[in-house]
Amino acid sequence: MAGKIILVTGGARSGKSVFAENYASNCAGPMAYIATAQIYDEEMKERVAIHQSRRSAEWITFEAPYEADKAIVTAGLQAEVILFDCLTLYTTNLMLAPTAPEDRESRHDYVINEITKLLDAAKLLNKTVIFVTNEVGMGIVPDNAMAREYRDLAGIANQRVAAQADEVYLVVSGLAIEIKARALHQEVAKSHG
Repeated sequence: MAGKIILVTGGARSGKSVFAENYASNCAGPMAYIATAQIYDEEMKERVAIHQSRRSAEWITFEAPYEADKAIVTAGLQAEVILFDCLTLYTTNLMLAPTAPEDRESRHDYVINEITKLLDAAKLLNKTVIFVTNEVGMGIVPDNAMAREYRDLAGIANQRVAAQADEVYLVVSGLAIEIKARALHQEVAKSHG
């Protein structure tokens, strides 16, 4: 089986993770789940429990709040299908990591470099890798610099993965549509502009 990269995006509580889990379950072979969440409060603990309750014992789980490129390689040794949930939480973790540079420009480079390493590792696996992410830039412009930086980095990360993905699904109100096949490529858009 040839490997492929899938990106599943949408808003909060849109049904992204359920769609991605169902997609993975319909693929052949063992399944791995790479969890990026860190539990700091009761609300996050409940969210993680909901995600865990949906997954059967067939799933092999890897916790990867950092160095997810290494986790994805390890998962690829045991599974044919890898679900990475989620890219936006991972971006948050990287921005706030103890190893993250303090100045904005260096931190930007650090985060994008880590996302690139993750994507490169996924491409080398020759497995089905499903990334779940959030569309965080469709609302109002955040009122503080850190939130704007996060929004920008999440958008760049999403674009990087989408550019390499074989399929990109947008999930809205529990409904998914494959958008990459329907996308107007930038070269075509420029020629019509």
